[in-house]
Amino acid sequence: MPFSSLTDPTDLARAFASLEAVWSQVKASVPPSEHEKERERIAYLVAGFAPLALDEDDLTRNVLFQLERDVAA
Repeated sequence: MPFSSLTDPTDLARAFASLEAVWSQVKASVPPSEHEKERERIAYLVAGFAPLALDEDDLTRNVLFQLERDVAA
């Protein structure tokens, strides 16, 4: 469970909101057969960045930046 490490309710709410924001931006570029796997990968990225984020927007930007770096590599 990606968000099991988040104990602060604010961090948890921010993580869920950010996951939805990121997913809505990348879903169309992911083949349907990969949706579940990619959404889970994004959830783990969100969970990893959540404690460092200033707010939900910062968290979303950081995850999107990481995804872009992964594609470029």
